[in-house]
Amino acid sequence: MAVIAHLRIPADSFELGRILELEAAGTIELENMVPLGEKAVPFFSVSDEVRESFEQNVENHPSVERIVEVTSHDGDRLYSLDWNVGRDVFFQGIVDLQGQLLSATGTLKTWEFEIRFPTHEALSEFQEYCSNAHISLEVGRIYNPVRPGTGIWYGVTQTQRETLVRAVQAGYYSIPRRMSTQDLADELGISDQAVTERLRRAIVTLTENTLIAMDEDLDEEFEQPKQS
Repeated sequence: MAVIAHLRIPADSFELGRILELEAAGTIELENMVPLGEKAVPFFSVSDEVRESFEQNVENHPSVERIVEVTSHDGDRLYSLDWNVGRDVFFQGIVDLQGQLLSATGTLKTWEFEIRFPTHEALSEFQEYCSNAHISLEVGRIYNPVRPGTGIWYGVTQTQRETLVRAVQAGYYSIPRRMSTQDLADELGISDQAVTERLRRAIVTLTENTLIAMDEDLDEEFEQPKQS
C-alpha cells in the first residue's frame, strides 16, 4: 500500500542541492519535474533577493547544460534547468524505487521533500539506499494517502492547498466563473502561470493519492489468490 514520507536532507548532500546552492537567506521551491527522455527538467521559483548570485552559481556548475528564466512576478522568478540528472545519487534512488516527488523546498542549509512510495518496503529500501550512499536523511511524518485521517492534505503542499481552497471558495470553478486566473494570481501575489501550475499539481496529487491509489489497492486485493 502506498505511503507518503516527509524527508529532510542537507543541501550539500545531493547534486541538485549543490547546483541550486544559495549564498544568502532565501528559499527555492520546486514547482515541477518534467521527464524528457533520459532527462528530468525541474521548474523552480527563486526570490529576487538571491537571484543574481544564484544565477551565477548555477550557470558555472559543471552538471548544468542550461538555465532559462521562464517568467517573473512580484519578486519571484520561475526557472527551468537542463542538467545531468544521472549524476544525482539521491534523485536516482527515487527513480529506481518508483518514488514520486510531490514537493521540494530548499533553503541555505536544508531541503525538505514530500515523496510518495508504492509501499512501506520501498520507503525502507530508499532509507537504506541513502544510508549506503552516505546521504544524511531525516524522516519526518509518514502516512498512508488513502486512509482518511492518517494524512492531513494527501500530499498537497501548503501553498497548493491554500491556492486550491481559495479558488474553490472564490468561485474559480463555478459556472459562470466568479474569479479569473489573473484575479486569483493578483490576490495571491504570484503570476497567473504559477496559479495554473499550483492548481494543476494540487488536483493531480489529490487524484493520484486518493482515487487512483485506492483503485490500485483494490485491484491488488482482487488479484491476490484465495487461500484454501
